[in-house]
Amino acid sequence: MKEYKKLLYIFMILFLVGGCKILEKKATEIKNSFGIQSSEESIKKENSIEITVSCGENSNLEKYINDGWTIKQEYSEEKVCSWKTVAASKDCDLEKDKGCKIVKPDKVGEEKFYLLEKNKS
Repeated sequence: MKEYKKLLYIFMILFLVGGCKILEKKATEIKNSFGIQSSEESIKKENSIEITVSCGENSNLEKYINDGWTIKQEYSEEKVCSWKTVAASKDCDLEKDKGCKIVKPDKVGEEKFYLLEKNKS
């Protein structure tokens, strides 16, 4: 009887693993029939990339523009660039009492996002 249970468990595992592959294949077929593409495929077809520049760091943006890319869209968000640890109260000793530390933003900067598109030349 134990042998049949083991055989049944093996059969169920194989059935589930095989079923997952079939479901994945069907999902891909359904997406293709509706014309839905993954984000990677759409980026490859449109020849576009996104570059992020945080807190004034150097970027390769000029290199891309010199290579024939143009800025399609640009937006920015506020971002915390660095954090600092401060005492939670006036009588808190940061050296001895580690439970009274609070971490809070130190410097706030800007994070810029550039969506670039390749010129068709």
